[in-house]
Amino acid sequence: MVSGVVQGVFFRDSCRAEAAAQGVAGWVRNLPDGTVEAVFEGTPEAVERMVAWARVGPPAASVNGVAVRDEEPGGRGGFEVRPTP
Repeated sequence: MVSGVVQGVFFRDSCRAEAAAQGVAGWVRNLPDGTVEAVFEGTPEAVERMVAWARVGPPAASVNGVAVRDEEPGGRGGFEVRPTP
């Protein structure tokens, strides 16, 4: 979960591009409360790089916080931008 100024700043598309560059699977979506939710799946090193990227985000973002929760791998392939629930 990423909070701050993270919607309307190309966070999701930038996240998708960074995940592709890192070889990470998963998804990202905006939430109605203004946060961004993302799931990263890959090697521990690649996931850590994605979490580090999320702590900064794209140039127009202003990230206030990132809450990380470990989950069991789901065997995802590819990375997608999901719609807001």
